[in-house]
Amino acid sequence: MSRPHASRRQFLKTTTATASLALVPAVHGWSQQEDAAKQDKLNIAIIGAGGRGRANTRGVQSEHIGALCDVNQDVLDQAKKQFPDAKIYYDWREIMDDATVDAVVISTADHHHALAAVAAMRAGKHVYCEKPLAHTVKEARIMQDEYLRRRDKVATQMGTQIHATENYRRIVELVRAGAIGPVREAHVWCSRTIRPVEPAVLPEQPVSESFHWDIWLGPAAMRPYNEGYWKGGNLNWNRRWEFGNGVLGDMGSHLIDLPFWALRLRRPLIIESEGPPADEVACPPWQVVTWEHGRREAGDAASEPVKVIWYHGPEGMQRRVEALQPRLGKDTDISKWGIGVAFVGDEGVLVGDYRRHLLSPSTDFANYQRPEKSIPASPGHHQEWIRACKTGQPTLCHFDYSGALIEHNLLGNVAHRAGKRLEWNAEAMTFANDKQAERFLTKEYRDGWKLSEV
Repeated sequence: MSRPHASRRQFLKTTTATASLALVPAVHGWSQQEDAAKQDKLNIAIIGAGGRGRANTRGVQSEHIGALCDVNQDVLDQAKKQFPDAKIYYDWREIMDDATVDAVVISTADHHHALAAVAAMRAGKHVYCEKPLAHTVKEARIMQDEYLRRRDKVATQMGTQIHATENYRRIVELVRAGAIGPVREAHVWCSRTIRPVEPAVLPEQPVSESFHWDIWLGPAAMRPYNEGYWKGGNLNWNRRWEFGNGVLGDMGSHLIDLPFWALRLRRPLIIESEGPPADEVACPPWQVVTWEHGRREAGDAASEPVKVIWYHGPEGMQRRVEALQPRLGKDTDISKWGIGVAFVGDEGVLVGDYRRHLLSPSTDFANYQRPEKSIPASPGHHQEWIRACKTGQPTLCHFDYSGALIEHNLLGNVAHRAGKRLEWNAEAMTFANDKQAERFLTKEYRDGWKLSEV
C-alpha cells in the first residue's frame, strides 16, 4: 500500500540532496538512497488512459496506479479492469486537488498537454507528459519557466522514448567527438503527410453518453459534437491546428531531438518554412523548414553556426533526396530512409534513424576508431522518470530541455502560418521583422481552461 502523500514529499526532500550530487547512476549499482526509494511506490494518476496512455501506463505500472482519468467511459472501463482500486476521474483538473496523488502521466490530445502539466507542477506533482510537450510556442516557454522554478521539488520527463536508446547515444558521441568535423547542417525528415481535412466543420451528431465532449474540447472553441473530431486518435485530430501541430509538431519531437541533443542547440535566430499556402484549419501536408542557429559554447570549445532543415510529406521527401543523395554517393539510398537525421560536417556525413547509423564516405571511415562510450545507458525512459521522482536525479528530457526543443520546433509552424522568414528574439519572444506573426505564438482559451485558471 502507498504511504501518505506528506511522507512521500518528506522522503523526496531528504533524498534529493544526496542523490543530486551524482548526475549518472553509480557504476557499481544503485545508491543507498535509490535502494530506499525503490521500496516506496509512487501513487500515479493516469491522465488519458487510451491510445498512448495504455503504453505509458505499462511503462509505470511498477508503481501504484491510484487514479485513472479519461473523457471516454469505454476506455475507463477497460483500464479499471486492470486497476480495480484506482479512483476514476473524467476531468483532469479535479486530480490537482487530490493530495494522495504524487505524480501524473499525461497522454491526452496535444491541446491539453501544457495545461495539465503546468497545473500538476503548480500542485507539486511530478509529471510525465507525452510529446509534444506544448501546443503553442508560448506554452512551451511557460513549461520551461514553471519547471525551473520547481526543479528541486518535481521531476519531469517528456515522452521522447527514443532518447533512451543506445543508438541515439552513439550518434551523439560521434558528433561530439568530431567524427565528421564541424557540423554545418542537420537534415531531419519524416515521410508522413497530412490527409485533407474535409469538411473543416463537421455536421452535428448526437453526443455519446459515454463521451465527455466539453472536457475533451477543453481550451478549444465549443462546437457541436461529431466523433470525427477525435475518433482515430493522433493521426486524426493532429491534422487540425486547434488540437495538434501536424507532422512537425508530432514527429519532430523524436527526430529533431537528436540534433538538438548532439549539437547542444537552444534558441534559433532565423526560421523559414516552405510549403503549400497556409490553411486556417489544417496543418500542411508537406514542409521544408530551416532554423538557423548561431555559435554555441560547448565546454572549452565553441560550436559553429548550424542550420537544421526539416522535411516531411512527398514534396519534402523529394527535396531531401536532392539535398543529400549527392553527398552520400553509393553508401546508402536515402530515399529508402522513411525517417532519419543526416549531420553534414566538413569531413563527412553521419546518417541515422532510431536503430541504425552510418558514416560516409565509407572508404574514409573504414579504419575509424570510434570514441569510447561516454553517455551512460538509460534504465529505460519511464524508469528514468520514476527514479527522478524518488531521488531528485534529473532526467535527460526534463521540461527545460524538452520545452526548449518543442519551442524550437513549433516556431517552424509559426513561420509556415506567417508565410515569411522570421527573425526571432528569444529573450523578448518577439519577431524583429514581423509583429503580426506573433499572434501565432499563442492562442485563445475558453473560460475555465486558461493557464492562469488551472
